[in-house]
Amino acid sequence: MAVTRPRLLTPGPVNLHPAALQALARPQLHHRSPEAAALIRRLRARLAAMLASRGEAVLLGGSGTAAMEAVVRALFRPGARVWVPVAGKFAERWVEIARAAGLEPQVSEHPWGAAVSPDDLPPVRIDGALLTHSETSTGVLHPLRSLVAAVRARAPEALVVVDAVTSFLVAEIELESWGLDAAVSGSQKGAMSPPGLAFAWLAPRALERLRPSGYYLDLSRELAAQRQGQTAFTPPIQIIEAVHDVLEAVWPHGRDDLARHWAAKAEATARFYARGAELGLRPVPSREEACSPATAAFYLPPGWTSEALSAAFAERGWRVAGGQGPLKGRIFRVSAMGYFTPAELERAYSDFTAVLRRA
Repeated sequence: MAVTRPRLLTPGPVNLHPAALQALARPQLHHRSPEAAALIRRLRARLAAMLASRGEAVLLGGSGTAAMEAVVRALFRPGARVWVPVAGKFAERWVEIARAAGLEPQVSEHPWGAAVSPDDLPPVRIDGALLTHSETSTGVLHPLRSLVAAVRARAPEALVVVDAVTSFLVAEIELESWGLDAAVSGSQKGAMSPPGLAFAWLAPRALERLRPSGYYLDLSRELAAQRQGQTAFTPPIQIIEAVHDVLEAVWPHGRDDLARHWAAKAEATARFYARGAELGLRPVPSREEACSPATAAFYLPPGWTSEALSAAFAERGWRVAGGQGPLKGRIFRVSAMGYFTPAELERAYSDFTAVLRRA
């Protein structure tokens, strides 16, 4: 029996790419088979290449948050002081993970909707920084390259880690050339695959400082296994297949294909903002240049509740996202990160206008 569900205009999970759907429909692959070992090696190499990294990518069963915690525990010892600029829900998650790991986060608070500035780096000694590139809760793209440069100038030995969950494959980012030591992401965003697989990238400097930590989320244990084409524990092998096949289908030449894709995602999001401006909607990002290509975020029009707006979109076959934290019940978010045909995107813009015009 066919099941009709709303198409996802949400910033994760997203509409699956046809290559991912095809991978999920195949007979089950045994994760200890030679075929699985070859698949794991190929995906790890592809992931490293997509961030122009000379280091290594590690796969983890779980969401992007699993990779966030694994990297923090693998690279920092309890008592380490890490700068965490907070301007949204997912930067707050870095703080919570750091505290749970016994670190001493040096938190700088910023308005939600504003981009963090390099000048915001506090004048204290730090051992590292936990940064957010694309803040999904606000639709802001922080100036990552400038933030990393500020940390490097102040503390050359500090390890810099970035949450690239919604910027990987959607916005420009490189690992070593940008001064980053580690990055994390997940399968359910720009990779247009189901949730359940996390990625952690480790640049050479991070690999040198990697230490055993924990059990299931021990990156050193996983890295040792994955260098042999294995995993320390049962992996979500079908999602590994899905991500691998999407990368091959969309970016057959690796990073050479990325610029075109980045431009398409930026244009798709810009068109939502243009429709919003025509309708008098107020964007959450305080400056146009701070808008992330991954998510468009708007304050609710007068007279609308988040629930009513979601229901209005659902009537037209779309699922949108509400706000989080202090923005819960105050904003809504749409995203073209997932797979859309050109015709589907045009219908999304048309329905966006039709729903909001009723405001």
